[in-house]
Amino acid sequence: QVQLVESGGGLVQPGGSLRLSCAASGFTLDRYAISWFRQAPGKEREGVSCISSSTGSTYYAASVAGRFIISRDNAENTVYLQMNSLKPEDTAVYHCATDQQRRCNWNHDFTFWGQGTQVTVSS
Repeated sequence: QVQLVESGGGLVQPGGSLRLSCAASGFTLDRYAISWFRQAPGKEREGVSCISSSTGSTYYAASVAGRFIISRDNAENTVYLQMNSLKPEDTAVYHCATDQQRRCNWNHDFTFWGQGTQVTVSS
């Protein structure tokens, strides 16, 4: 059974950092591209970052480029999202997901989603 479980969210002050984890079961993470999405109240869901399966190429939304880093630990079967220099506008529920494709493409239908983890950036 394919399952994605996020963790690591919380409350942090502006300028702070958090590291989100996306742990997989039922498949090996390096088989598929893994994306992070976020959704803030009253806003549409947006793609944040993605790591491809074969080359490990990484992609970032313009709003987080230079602040967030996505990585994958194959031994732990986990994808991480290191979030630095957090801003109040980063407040959202963050989900990891896969479309079971090897390359990143946020326009695809994503078949597996984690339950999400809340990130709140506030002083």
